[in-house]
Amino acid sequence: MQAYVLITVNAGKVIESLGEIKKIDGVKSAHATIGPYDIIAFVGFDSPDVLTSLIVDKIQKVAWVSRTLTSIASD
Repeated sequence: MQAYVLITVNAGKVIESLGEIKKIDGVKSAHATIGPYDIIAFVGFDSPDVLTSLIVDKIQKVAWVSRTLTSIASD
């Protein structure tokens, strides 16, 4: 299974947070964006529990991450 995680970070900290997010196991790709979200990460996971852990225990604990919104891919 796969999902997009839309990430908001503190002002001026996108590059630092992006570098850490890219290192997380399960993150297939991550990009800084211009728009309502600062970073969009594409993640892979085997079960809802794995996705929850990936977001709550890893992505949301990256320094300067303030909020996430997750959209599970349907295809």
